Amino acid sequence: MTPTTLAILLGLTSAVSLAAVNAVVKAGRDILMARVVLSVTAALLTLPAIFFVPLPTAPIWIALAFSLMAHGAYQFGLINALSRGDLSLVFPVMRGGAPILVAIAAFIFLNESLRPIEWTGLIIATLGVFGFVLKPGKSITGIDAPKPALLFAGFTAFAIALYSVLDARGVRMVESPFTYIVWLFVLDGVQMGIAGSVLRGEALWRDARSIWRYGVIAALGSMLSFGVLLYAMSLTEVARVSALRESAVVFGALFGWLFLKEGFGARRLAFAAITASGLAMMNL
Repeated sequence: MTPTTLAILLGLTSAVSLAAVNAVVKAGRDILMARVVLSVTAALLTLPAIFFVPLPTAPIWIALAFSLMAHGAYQFGLINALSRGDLSLVFPVMRGGAPILVAIAAFIFLNESLRPIEWTGLIIATLGVFGFVLKPGKSITGIDAPKPALLFAGFTAFAIALYSVLDARGVRMVESPFTYIVWLFVLDGVQMGIAGSVLRGEALWRDARSIWRYGVIAALGSMLSFGVLLYAMSLTEVARVSALRESAVVFGALFGWLFLKEGFGARRLAFAAITASGLAMMNL
């Protein structure tokens, strides 16, 4: 199996697990609480691994610091978007806007470039995922989502693009990608635990008991999703991997329909097909 083929399979694995994680978090109702439990649990599960990977060097610590700021912005946007809109509506916006932004940022900061057919596929896939949020018979301005939810989803897309490029650079700076992956999970858990304690105080850990199952399940899925994503970024272009991961919007809409009783229908199936065709143009 070639590195590119492995990266494609890892990207699709990341997409399915990403959609499942967000469906579980949304099902937990208290989005902030679920995200805090998710991040802290993932950190605790990852913590023993710090004894089996090399310590980060000074440049890696700096890279992790910048990445943590981007991940904090992502968590802020994600929590607010999911709290204000359906998963099957805001999820496509936050994930669908990211690949184009990632491709542009990777070209500027990582000197990565896509071929014309790959750019065409990326644009088609992006249009497909945005089609999920359009009202039937409406133009591009007829977005079927509350404006605050849409704004936070757009902010989240920018944060995703930012952390994708920062993490791609960071994971390529280390001899073993697992050094970066392990420390990022641990530090993000510390960051989210502190943020949750500041926002909720003592009530955070008392109320966490009622949704800990959602958080633990989501933590395991998140570790799988983001861990394989970072490893895939060490194998091929970050824009390609990012676009593959954003096929999660198709799975997210399906999970929202099957488990959260949100609308789906033939129209979104059609946009799912458009998304898949764009991804195929990028990767086959």
